[in-house]
Amino acid sequence: MIDSKSSLISTIENDPFNLLVVKPKVSNHRDIPKMVIEAFNEINNFYDKNSYEPNKENDRNERTLCAKLEGIRADENQIAVLKDKGLDIYGLLDDYFIQKDINIEEIQSIGDDPFNLLGDDKEDDIFTLKYVSKEKVMPDYIASRKPCENFEKYKELFKNLQKDLKEGDRQIQEYRGEKYIQKGLFFILKGVVGYVENIGKITKQKNVQNGRLHCIFENGTESDMLLRSLSAELYKSGQVISFLNEEIEDNLSQINSKDKLSGYIYILKSLSEDEQIKDINDLYKIGYSTITVEERIKNAKNEPTYLMSDVKIIASYKCFNMNTQKFEQLLHKFFGNSCLNITIIGNDREEHTPREWFIAPIELIKQSISLLINGEIIYYKYDDKKMEIIQK
Repeated sequence: MIDSKSSLISTIENDPFNLLVVKPKVSNHRDIPKMVIEAFNEINNFYDKNSYEPNKENDRNERTLCAKLEGIRADENQIAVLKDKGLDIYGLLDDYFIQKDINIEEIQSIGDDPFNLLGDDKEDDIFTLKYVSKEKVMPDYIASRKPCENFEKYKELFKNLQKDLKEGDRQIQEYRGEKYIQKGLFFILKGVVGYVENIGKITKQKNVQNGRLHCIFENGTESDMLLRSLSAELYKSGQVISFLNEEIEDNLSQINSKDKLSGYIYILKSLSEDEQIKDINDLYKIGYSTITVEERIKNAKNEPTYLMSDVKIIASYKCFNMNTQKFEQLLHKFFGNSCLNITIIGNDREEHTPREWFIAPIELIKQSISLLINGEIIYYKYDDKKMEIIQK
């Protein structure tokens, strides 16, 4: 009788043609790191366009991107490659990243296709991007932080910010869109305070605005990230800090005895009980005064320019070394199409037509003031129909 066990052992030991050797599984896709990068750039492109990561509950293309992202997040080596190359510009992998040595040979899951679901033809490979322009796949420049050589210039700026926050002169606010991003803005990104020191030329492609920013961070670094990139980061996990309402000045300059107070720019809201006035939403007066605003409005209820009513001070800006009246005129021109058209009867029984009241959201009026200060207002206009500040 043949000993089956001995026969099996003999067969295994005598295999001259290596027929019984099980070879390790090899991916059909040879350049795995390149495919990981291409796939993740497609995900970055989606996030840049939509300001949220792909969701498996939406259409087919979005579900495919979601699956790719989940696959990358499940592989530490893929994450390490993308982090090492600085491609995670939106922090999509932050919660999944543990610093480790990169092992390129282990990066296989995104390329493995044991059932040939992806097809052998490269035209059918989901990692081959089609119908997408090159600039959408790979950003022209991946901004990175570097040490700020002249950080001493900005130290006092961040110190004053902390003082303003402590005393309640500034507030931390939710980020609600790119209208917040302007020269002089402080923001908080992943626990680090940043400052928009300058905004380069704004360009517009397919109704999307973009431009290169120069940002300074409180940890002594700087970056020239894109406006759209900062916006996406702030939407995801950031906040902004309100501007000061008390003074209009260069944030890098300190007011001293040599600076001359020019006057006050102010924003007022009417407290009128007149039906044709009180029912108008977003109605504000933009004016200027050489004396304090409180003193200027003492007799508001008897003056046609104040609609023969008491008013409430919404914001008051102290202006130094500037032509305050010219400043006011420029703001009036900017909001000219939204100027209130109304006739008021004064105490003199004469008809008056006030020209300093405008229908515009308060945050946009404040934004226009900031744009005027930094010189960027020439690139924008106020759309009174949409009630938005848009690029010219």
